[in-house]
Amino acid sequence: MSGKRIAVVTGGASGIGEATALKLAAAGDKVFVADVNREAAEAVAARISAAGGEAMAETLDVSDDAAIEDVFARIGRDHGSVEVLVNSAGLVQNAETVLNMDMDQNDRIWAVNYRGTLQCSRAAGRQMKEKQRGNIIMIGSINSYRPMPLAAYNPGKVAIKGLLEVMAAELGPHKVRVNGVAPGYTMTPAIQSRIDSGKRDPQAILDMQALNTFIQPEDIADGIHFLCSDAAKTITGVLLPIDAGWLAATTYNTYPAKPDA
Repeated sequence: MSGKRIAVVTGGASGIGEATALKLAAAGDKVFVADVNREAAEAVAARISAAGGEAMAETLDVSDDAAIEDVFARIGRDHGSVEVLVNSAGLVQNAETVLNMDMDQNDRIWAVNYRGTLQCSRAAGRQMKEKQRGNIIMIGSINSYRPMPLAAYNPGKVAIKGLLEVMAAELGPHKVRVNGVAPGYTMTPAIQSRIDSGKRDPQAILDMQALNTFIQPEDIADGIHFLCSDAAKTITGVLLPIDAGWLAATTYNTYPAKPDA
């Protein structure tokens, strides 16, 4: 990467978003930490500033179309076109069936995880298209590749994979790259709270992976930083699993015969 870029990280106040905001700022980008939690966003921006980086907090509910348009237009007008967008705002879900799922929760998850990503990517993508450069990152999941009993979250993450591929093809001629990461079970505050409440089994998580290690938000941020860098200048339309080998191990370990030693 060369020069300071304008980067927006939605959901930047915690978890993967926070780790990504810190990573991009340390690499020299001017980062806008956009989150529905203004106080937490300001705390992350203050950490970046204290470390010698440049950051500002923005209040943003990604389920609010008008708020998205206002924030991106204001950043573009006052600071320059957005060159990096990381769509990290998202909600997680506990297991439930399609037949019995809470439809209000379903609508809220789709509004934040899918439509929020779509609308932020549209707003930033218009600026990037005009400037003829930029990077959009979407947050998929191992759910993007495998079915799980998460009736709203799982289909939404499948849709994210399709969206990034469509936008990569659409914006590629304008020198805008669109990629994503597919995290495995990452030790964000949301997942940790579910472990603490007994709704996730940490040993079961490790047993399903090829690597016997917990994924940290910083691991996902490293992948995002790579995809936004010049080292990935010919990569677009890719949803990169960062899953400690979960996708490989789940099918390998369930094969109905053991390989010869």
